[in-house]
This record gives sequence, C-alpha cells and structure tokens, in this order.
Amino acid sequence: MELRQLEYFVAICEDMHFTRAAERLGVTQPTLSHQIKALEDEIGTPLFDRIGKKIALTAAGSVMKAHTLVIFNTLSSAKDQINEIQGGGYGTLALGSLPGELNYLISSQLAAFNQLFPKVKIKISAAEDVIDKVLKNELDLALTIHPVDDDRLEQDQLYTEQFYLLAAREHDLAKLDQIDFKEIGQHPVIMFPANHRCRQLIDATCSTSGFHLEPFIETNTIDSIFSLVRSGVGVSILSKSLCDLKNDDNLKAIPIVNPTITRKVILIFLRGKYISRAAQAYIELLQQFVVTRSDSALIPSQIAEETRQ
Repeated sequence: MELRQLEYFVAICEDMHFTRAAERLGVTQPTLSHQIKALEDEIGTPLFDRIGKKIALTAAGSVMKAHTLVIFNTLSSAKDQINEIQGGGYGTLALGSLPGELNYLISSQLAAFNQLFPKVKIKISAAEDVIDKVLKNELDLALTIHPVDDDRLEQDQLYTEQFYLLAAREHDLAKLDQIDFKEIGQHPVIMFPANHRCRQLIDATCSTSGFHLEPFIETNTIDSIFSLVRSGVGVSILSKSLCDLKNDDNLKAIPIVNPTITRKVILIFLRGKYISRAAQAYIELLQQFVVTRSDSALIPSQIAEETRQ
C-alpha cells in the first residue's frame, strides 16, 4: 500500500468521480483506475460501487476513508512539528469562528500575536461550518458554541455569557431593568435565521419554557438587526458581547430573566493534532483577553492546564 494510492483514493472520495479526480491530480483516468484497482486487490474488497456512470463508497470504502484521513492528519502534524523545529516561528495559523462577535473576538489578539510571531502567517475564516473545517484540518483552531458532540475534537471552554433584549432608547421596554422571557413574545422580534447558532439557543429556550417565539423579521446580517432595532421597528435578543461590540448609546440592553439565557463559548481543535508554539501562544492571548474583560456578563472559565504535544 502506497501513500500515492491513498492520495488518489481520498481525491476520488472528495469528487466522487474518477475523471474529475484524475484531472485535479494531473494523471490520466486509466492510471488512476489502475492504482485504485491495485489498492482494492491488496485490501481484498472493493472500495467503490460502480453504478452506471456513478460511484459510491462501499462499507469497506467508508472505513478506509476514515482511517486514511487520520493517516494524513498525522502526517500533517508531523510536518508541522518538523518545520517548527527547523525554522522556529514560521508557518501558518488558520483560525476560524462563527460569524459575528466571535469573529471579532478571534481577531482581537492578532496585533499582540504578530508582535510575538511576526513570521507566522494568519488566515481567518468566519463561517457557520467551522466544526467541519476543523475536522477536515482546514483550521487549526476555531471558536464556536457549546455543545459540540464529536469525540474527534478537543474543547476548551473560554467563557459563559448572558443574552439580553436589545431595544431602542425610546422604546417602552427601555424603561425596564429586566424582562421576563415570555413577555418578549408580545413585541415584534427581529432574529437571526433558524440555522444560526444563537437563534437555535433561543428556540431551545422557548421549547423548554413552553411557548413559541415567532420572529417578525429574520435576517442574517448583524448591521441590519441593529439598524432595525434602532429605528424602533422591533426588538432583538442578542449576546451581551454582541451588544457591547456596537456600543450604541441609542440602544439599551435589558437583562432577560425567567429564564436567564446563557451560552458557553469554546475553543475547538482536532484531537491528536500537534499544537504549535504559535498556536499555544495565541490560545493564551485569547484566554488572557477574556480574563481581563471588565464586562460582568462575561464569565471566564477555569480552563484545565494541559501539555499539548
């Protein structure tokens, strides 16, 4: 079994098409087919079902794919360690987060990080599928929301924060010091779409509280939410860090009670992946930033000390 054969196999798994995989790899289709046939002969079972012009992974192929990705992740980590030993401080740090205030948070320490590691290139990705990107080894670290139910990932909890009702200063609700969660349903509410993690948390709270909160307006852009709330069209439910990010004197963040809505922000990375000195330094900068935040709604988590090798 050769690494080249495994590379060919993974390429076909990604494209699910022999011709397209061959073109991407820069080899002829007969060469690709021959190498896959040799791999199947060595294993003793087909890896793909050939159904007309389409292909699909067999059960054995699915097992092979999972183990092959582990092999390539291990090789990638080995290369990272060797490069760091040889060069010290070179390479690329790929960071990711959910869109919004978490993207701001992950960007907040880049200036300090650059002073420590000026030769390390930084790539930042804000996307809803950051978990999948970490699993594919496209990201070294990512910020997302607990829970993340996948044994392939390590999770460090950074902080817990509360959600608030955001209203215009002229709104009747702005006179309140706090508001019961169920009372929010009596007002037009502007919310993220149903696939947004913050929206899912709110919907889950509605479910456990026994009522349904129907949004008056749905939008996936933060600026439009703030603009609509500022104009008095409606109110919104947002994390305290997002409310503070805009720091708009024309808006008021009102604590929500009965129940209080909170979320845990976590840092995730691939289990078994080598965490470089640069990545470790970035994690420490992020943890220090959370600890020094003066916002009382942001509660730093006690993070277990680990030796990452």
